Amino acid sequence: MSDVQIEYLLPHELRAAVAKRPVAYVPLGTYEWHGEHLPIGLDSLTAHGVCFAAARADGGLVLPPLYYGTGGGHGHYPWTIIKSTPDEIEGQLNFTLQRMEEFGFKLVVLFSGHFADTQIEMIDRVAMNWKGNLKVFATAVNRIEGLAIGPDHAALFETTLLAALRPDLVHLENLPKTALPADENPFGEQRHDKAHPLYGIFGPDPRAFKPEQAKPLLDASVQWLVAQVHKHI
Repeated sequence: MSDVQIEYLLPHELRAAVAKRPVAYVPLGTYEWHGEHLPIGLDSLTAHGVCFAAARADGGLVLPPLYYGTGGGHGHYPWTIIKSTPDEIEGQLNFTLQRMEEFGFKLVVLFSGHFADTQIEMIDRVAMNWKGNLKVFATAVNRIEGLAIGPDHAALFETTLLAALRPDLVHLENLPKTALPADENPFGEQRHDKAHPLYGIFGPDPRAFKPEQAKPLLDASVQWLVAQVHKHI
């Protein structure tokens, strides 16, 4: 339980928190294949984890993560539940913004850990089209600037970020030890082949993960997000 997670708080606690820092974080992700070494809820877990840390550092409240997402090239993969259109999610976000404004929030941050184009376009559209007095800032994990590791799908970046938040959920031992060709394109179509040792993983080899890089990556992500909140509040 936490004093920034909205679902755990009583009405008087919510009123006090909004009066102190009227910022709400709405983390988004999806259910999606992230290799044999990572959980299918990774995008939502990382989005929520970064938002949680930002709220603990700077104030504000965090909503539970939304696990339904849209877009991307993994819709046909096992254990993946990705909506083909953003309409229902977009409607839910708009309704959430309406209620957040009525509750007295001044800024809502839509923060997505799933950064397929359709998902990013959706949160941008919601923010751009919002007509209320509430300010809405839409961003995503892949928009964080200045990180030591670039964004990817289930590869070194997402493995490292989740390891900073939930190391118990990272199981690199589940990946085969097969070496990759030195000239392989880490974002190439060959990674869609079920026979590939990094099936469904796009980006630098996660087996190169170094635990000491996890906390600095999370800290830099949180600092960037907090700085963006300060610009928009």
